[in-house]
Amino acid sequence: MTEKDPDKEILDAEIVDESPTAPAEVPEPDYSEGGVPSFDHVRDRIEQRYTTSLGSTELAGLGGKEDVASLDKKIADRDKAAKDKLAEIRRAMREQ
Repeated sequence: MTEKDPDKEILDAEIVDESPTAPAEVPEPDYSEGGVPSFDHVRDRIEQRYTTSLGSTELAGLGGKEDVASLDKKIADRDKAAKDKLAEIRRAMREQ
């Protein structure tokens, strides 16, 4: 058997020009050549901001049927129920 010399292996490669070419300047799709946004782009941005604000309002609990006062009342009721349950558990432990 003969061993192959790694320096004598044949490589199949393509020679690439080292000088980079400047990319062609392509205007953004939603803007004209002069940099003016299209009507569709402006409408989409407004709709996006509107839906984002609606979602934020819903997540904050300020929209819909419930307002801040009703949410505060629910939290207070839940805290009271938790304290009552804890007191009940403590009483049951003392009785044993």
